[in-house]
Amino acid sequence: MKAQRSNSREKILAAAADVARESGPGSLSLDAVASRAGVSKGGLLYNFPTKAKLMQGLVEDYLREFEGALEAARQKDSGGESPLSSYIRLSAKDCEETQPSASWIFSAIAEDPDFMTPIKTFKQQLFERLKGETPDLKSLLVCYLAIEGLRSMNLFDSDVLSQDERQMLVSSLLEIAK
Repeated sequence: MKAQRSNSREKILAAAADVARESGPGSLSLDAVASRAGVSKGGLLYNFPTKAKLMQGLVEDYLREFEGALEAARQKDSGGESPLSSYIRLSAKDCEETQPSASWIFSAIAEDPDFMTPIKTFKQQLFERLKGETPDLKSLLVCYLAIEGLRSMNLFDSDVLSQDERQMLVSSLLEIAK
């Protein structure tokens, strides 16, 4: 039975991600997610008692996927590229995808201030790990904060860089990360 719950949870998260991509996370409806996942609304609410908890689950799922992709990139490039370079490449690629408006984040935070906890924890752990793997703290600070700036511009749909400027920035960061 436990595997079934996990499976339902995964189906719900996959459905929520699909619905959020199609209509934007701000207009995500629990009914639409339940319907897409093929579960009852009660089944959805069993796994995610509020819309904010569902959104938090989506964020946690995204962070797990990013961590897995980062680990896979590190193993693939274990001989040549630094961990910081792998982080820069993966993050820059991630930022190339257009994101829906982040207004839903403010709603989720207002409903549940703990919404940001997994993001803060992930970022802190990632930074500490990169700090332990990067010999030059100054390079790490410049690269990490530049990537976080790209993420913020992407998240809030406020990117001011042209494609060429973005590529120049990423190339510069990769040079710094060597």
